[in-house]
Amino acid sequence: MLGEDLAYVALVVRDLDAASAVFGKHLGMHRTEVEAGGDKLPVFSIGRSALALFPTGHAYVDGFDKPGVHHIALAADRLEPAIAEAEAAGAAPLGKERAGLNGGRRIALDPQGTASIKTWISTPLKLEPSRSQYVERIDHLGIASADNRRGVEAGTGRIGRPLESQQTDMEVSIAVESFTSDKYGVVYHTRAPEPIGGLRVSFITVGDCELEFLQNFDARHSAYVGASQAGTTRQDQGAITKFIATRGEGLHHVAFKTKDINATLSMLEKSGVSLIDHFGRPGSRRGLIGFVHPQSVGGVLVHFVQRD
Repeated sequence: MLGEDLAYVALVVRDLDAASAVFGKHLGMHRTEVEAGGDKLPVFSIGRSALALFPTGHAYVDGFDKPGVHHIALAADRLEPAIAEAEAAGAAPLGKERAGLNGGRRIALDPQGTASIKTWISTPLKLEPSRSQYVERIDHLGIASADNRRGVEAGTGRIGRPLESQQTDMEVSIAVESFTSDKYGVVYHTRAPEPIGGLRVSFITVGDCELEFLQNFDARHSAYVGASQAGTTRQDQGAITKFIATRGEGLHHVAFKTKDINATLSMLEKSGVSLIDHFGRPGSRRGLIGFVHPQSVGGVLVHFVQRD
């Protein structure tokens, strides 16, 4: 039957060595070399899941040549009952069974039934757990979404996972006028808040992490996070807008849960890793978040989350 956990998350990277250094050398995730399509590739265990790294153009990811989070693999000890369960729920298999990692088995699900998330069912990987002092597990996988209702329907209905929470993240501008008189002093008047950027967010629990569906709250904005400036809610919204415009809906980023986000970001910066956020800033679910620049992780967008 289809298990609760993710077997792994597949990342396509431009620079295998640079990305591996961030996850293994700097963050201390346990590395295992696994067989994939005739090659030995690095897999990093984290929490109850793992990160599987593939170079751009690799056959295992169908020759995909753009870096990023490519697909998720739902763990299943026995493939046939899991396929039948998924099909009965409306997530039909796509194509034939293929060879998985380390001689395992896997089969793709039709993206029409998974809200455009590239999803496979895979036999589990048996990996030694990580004992990193910086990251506990995957906190969530960010998904650029045009309609969160489709994502919630797919996650709770077809994949059969619980809805963890939903929220709206907004950035607003508040204008303040002052009226200064030599006789009557100063009077301040505050105008009504004006929304300038926002995201609707839905979280679906899968194993020990969540799928985070991010829907643009106002498509007129197109701000993009620059390499030299810390992010904001409006810029996060612009990044989702840009992603959907160029790639369509789908997996967007991976976030890791950390106990001390400022210590983690500081360690990475001292190790030569380029950052977008140098300190934790407010994020979803009362957390602090901080993004690493994709160029340091082979083109994959990564961030950290500190929350209770």
